[in-house]
Amino acid sequence: MRTIKIGSVIIEQSAALAPMASVADRAYRLICKEQGAAYMVSEMISAKGLCYSDRKTEELCTVDDRERPYALQLFGEEPQFCAEAAKKLMTFGPDIIDINMGCPVPKIAGNGSGSALMREPDRAFAIAEAVVNAVDVPVTAKIRAGWDEYSINAVQIAKGLENVGIAAVAVHGRTKKQMYHGCSDNGIIKQVKAAVNIPVIGNGDVNSPEAAKRMYDETGCDLVMIGRASYGDPWIFRRVREYLDTGVILPPPTLEERLDAMVRQAELAVSFKGERMAMAEARRQCAFYLHGIKGAAGYRGRCSTLTSLDDVKHLADEIRTNA
Repeated sequence: MRTIKIGSVIIEQSAALAPMASVADRAYRLICKEQGAAYMVSEMISAKGLCYSDRKTEELCTVDDRERPYALQLFGEEPQFCAEAAKKLMTFGPDIIDINMGCPVPKIAGNGSGSALMREPDRAFAIAEAVVNAVDVPVTAKIRAGWDEYSINAVQIAKGLENVGIAAVAVHGRTKKQMYHGCSDNGIIKQVKAAVNIPVIGNGDVNSPEAAKRMYDETGCDLVMIGRASYGDPWIFRRVREYLDTGVILPPPTLEERLDAMVRQAELAVSFKGERMAMAEARRQCAFYLHGIKGAAGYRGRCSTLTSLDDVKHLADEIRTNA
């Protein structure tokens, strides 16, 4: 397996797990790592929340050594808060710090963070420069194609970020206006790759081993990032790795593998967060694993009532019995 370097951090050139709020928590990341994910990025961490010592925010920062290489991802709209937060993140031992400049959801972009920075290049560059100067690990940024179809500026943003010391840039080939609809544009990622001398990570519509290879081939990117296609299917990282190495398409996971992973993820989440919080989040996570199985609609409905780890185990046993 070939590798790339972001600063001094070595990453295998297969597929990374994209940062996804309320999905890519520690438990899920570990499951994906076990299946071959090459690189992890945390859920978004609020710069202000961290500066004000919000307990929930600090939980997002915990790094498990089994996940490395690993980045903690900040979001914020003020350079001074982002720099101070980055310093605080260093106490958690990240390999890389990533800055979110691509999240399109209203509660983030509406406050001037995330993809709102695509409309304010100077602010984006000031934030990036402040964070780069605040820490001694590589700093990366995740951006979008632009704000909308009339302001495609990923190349401009990427070049400016490189100029202030950003070590790599991840590019989602959709605009903020598109959210997660329509098609991701590999052409934008290709343009960014041609314009900068730092590693470029391609993101958007990578939902199969073939799509991962196509993104590498069409864009020349240094690493591919997978997000929503991994929901309930962490084995996609194993399939991508095998396909890139040998050209072989591995079979999908068996029902038993899916149920085992569902239970294991719930167990990990409980060990990290406690049963109450873990189960509130597991209702969605468990449902992902059941997509497409016999009786899926009924079982997924049952997921909304999960209140304990035993509930998850009983559901898995029932599915096995009725399979």
